[in-house]
Amino acid sequence: KTLASVSDDKTIKLWDTKTGQERTTLIGHGHQIFSVAFSPSGELLASASRDATIKLWDTDTGRERATLSGHDQAILSVVFSPDGKRLASAGQDMTIRLWDTQAWEEQVILTGHDSWVHSIAFSHDSKTLVSASDDKTIKLWDTKTGQERANLTGHGGTVFSVAFSPDGRTLASASRDMSIKLWDALTGQERATLYGHGDWVSSVAFSPDSMTLASASWDKTIKLWRAVSDHRYSAIP
Repeated sequence: KTLASVSDDKTIKLWDTKTGQERTTLIGHGHQIFSVAFSPSGELLASASRDATIKLWDTDTGRERATLSGHDQAILSVVFSPDGKRLASAGQDMTIRLWDTQAWEEQVILTGHDSWVHSIAFSHDSKTLVSASDDKTIKLWDTKTGQERANLTGHGGTVFSVAFSPDGRTLASASRDMSIKLWDALTGQERATLYGHGDWVSSVAFSPDSMTLASASWDKTIKLWRAVSDHRYSAIP
């Protein structure tokens, strides 16, 4: 029922998706905001900023509930686990941090990437976290132990975005090399590479039924890809 948007003006706006009206403006960050994420219950919104902090907001009142500090550079991505027990953040300091959503304490720091971490996403069962980096790699992490489970290589440039399919079977990644790769979410094996964009691919997202993949590119287009078989997607004309 609510949409959140961020801007270079350091603010977050909450919008009523039924009426299109602005509900409130959230002010508190000291610099540009890169990422926002709703908690599974919708009661909280997390925001990540160039000011190296994460802020938690009450989506009903618009009030700031807490500020999380730990990163020492810009935070590029923030996401809640589907079970609501953890918040993950990642950024320019090359680390990923997991936070407990009860006490809002930092649980573990995941290290292994050699450059900025642009995107993170939880699997549907909250047991795995995937990260995408400037170092051209994708890493899978065990959220319980904090251990790296797999290192996926194959892209020829920065990986800007990663997404798990809702059915838990496929992982999609978008890269500066103008391609989208599909991976087996359980084994980490590469299944397919999708070509069609004429510039960097900056974002990927699955439909709720896992049957359609959307990709956004610097070529000023959005492409929709339809699942045609197991792990295979074809561009929709």
